[in-house]
Amino acid sequence: MNREEKSAIIDELIEKFKSIDYFYITDASGMSVAQVNKFRELCFKKGVEYKVVKNTLIKKALDKLDTDYTPFDESVLKGFSGIIFSPEAGNAPAKLLKEYRKNTGGEKPLFKGASIDTDLFIGENQLNALSELKSKNELIADIIFLLQSPANNVVSALTSGKSKLAGIVKTLSEREQ
Repeated sequence: MNREEKSAIIDELIEKFKSIDYFYITDASGMSVAQVNKFRELCFKKGVEYKVVKNTLIKKALDKLDTDYTPFDESVLKGFSGIIFSPEAGNAPAKLLKEYRKNTGGEKPLFKGASIDTDLFIGENQLNALSELKSKNELIADIIFLLQSPANNVVSALTSGKSKLAGIVKTLSEREQ
C-alpha cells in the first residue's frame, strides 16, 4: 500500500469518525474467512458497517479529530482491529456482537473499545453495559410516556368519577322519595 492509498484511507476514516457518533473497535483475529463474512453479513442486515483497518491508520485518523482518543493507544489499537460504524444507535453494535456470539457459540469478535458520543469505553467488561444503553429514540419514548402518565391518570379519574357521581346522584334522588 503506497502513501496515497494510506492517505485516502485516513481521510475516509476521518470523515466517518466526524459524521458517525458511534463506533466500536473489535478484534476478529482467529476467525475464519467464512466467520468474518457471516459477521459482515449480519452487520449489513443490522444497518451497521464493519471495516478492517490497520491500527496505525486508525490512530492517525483519530489523532486528527478534536476528541482525545489517547486512551485507545494502550490496549484498543493493538493486534487485529475492525471498526463497526453505527449511524443510528450507540447500542446496536454491542447487541450485534452479543447476538453473533450467541448464534455461533464463540467468543469472537472481541470487543476492544468504543466511542459513544465521544465517551470512551474500553475493555470486554464494558460490552454488557453498552448493550443495555438506550438509544435516543428509546429515551424520547420513555420521556413521552412519563409526561403522558399524569395526564392519563387525570383523564381516567375524571371518566371513572363521572359514573360514580351519576350513581351517587341517583342513590340520593331515590332516597328522598
